[in-house]
Parts: sequence; structure tokens; C-alpha cells
Amino acid sequence: MEKRIKEIIEASIDTKSKILADQKLQKTVADCVSIITASFKNGNKVLFCGNGGSAADAQHLAAEFSGRFYKDRKALPSEALHCNTSYLTAVANDYSYDVIYSRLLEGVGAKGDVLVGLSTSGNSKNILNAFAVAKTMGITTIAFTGESGGKMKDVCDYLINVPSADTPRIQESHIMLGHIVCELVELNIFG
Repeated sequence: MEKRIKEIIEASIDTKSKILADQKLQKTVADCVSIITASFKNGNKVLFCGNGGSAADAQHLAAEFSGRFYKDRKALPSEALHCNTSYLTAVANDYSYDVIYSRLLEGVGAKGDVLVGLSTSGNSKNILNAFAVAKTMGITTIAFTGESGGKMKDVCDYLINVPSADTPRIQESHIMLGHIVCELVELNIFG
């Protein structure tokens, strides 16, 4: 068992080492920091969406903005789109699970907002639909995916594709990269 534990830790380190060596990916992360900073400074909001563990990660990252990261400071307008369970279950039941995010985005999104979608496969239909609506509304889209980027790579404005095909390693890296974004946006806005 101890050997397997070590192998899992090494796999996580290996994924992060690949990110550390990927200048293009780091540039995309820096671009996303700039885009999110500008959105907040312009009075807009950042919305997050995901499914399963990625929904938990979406909620976690939204809370870093709306709560706090390192600094005691003003709350930044950010939320995860799946948190209203009455809405989620009604729309999934009455329409389709595939439209839960796109339909809500029509109601709460505004030009200049940012929509962050987390999907390890990059193929989540409900996020793809939300990205399509975002495009029509003038909302910037950021996709956090695994190595291939899936279908989201062709429809997002910014792709943060973790160099792995292993879901747990991808999700660990999404949180690391998300924390980097949150830290640097907070620093940009609040010093």
C-alpha cells in the first residue's frame, strides 16, 4: 500500500512538473488573470460551472473570489451556477440537464462577465451549451480541461488544458491553477 501511495504522489508531481515546463500554458493562465481582473474592475462578475468533482471545484474557486483568498477585502462578485438546487432540479426535469447552465446564464450573465467551465474531458454538454450562449452575450469563456481539451477547446476563448488524461491528476491541477488565478487577481485588484 505504501508503494501505491508513493506512486500516486509521484504521478501528481509529474503532472505539475509538466505544467511548470509548459510556457504556453502559463501564458494562458496569465492572460486569464488579466481578463478576470479587468472584468472585476469593470463591475462585472465571474461565474463558474462544472459537474461532479468539477462542480465542487467550481464552487471552491467562486468562494475564493466572493469570500477571500489571502486578504481581508471587499467581496468580488462570483458564484458557481449549480448552487441553487431548486433551479437545477426543475430545469433538469422540465427541460434537460444539458441546458442547466446555458439557461441560467441567459438570466444572470451580462456582457463583460467571465464564465469558467471545468470539465476533465472537455466534453460536458451542459458547459458546451453555456459557452455557446456566452458567445452570443459577449461573455468571455475560460475552459479548464484535461490534455486533449475535448470539444471545449474549439469553443472557448481561453483553454487551460492540464497535460494529463487521469481525472484525479487533472482535478488536482485545476485547483492549483485556479488558486494561482485567484491569488494573482486578488493581488492585482487589492495590492
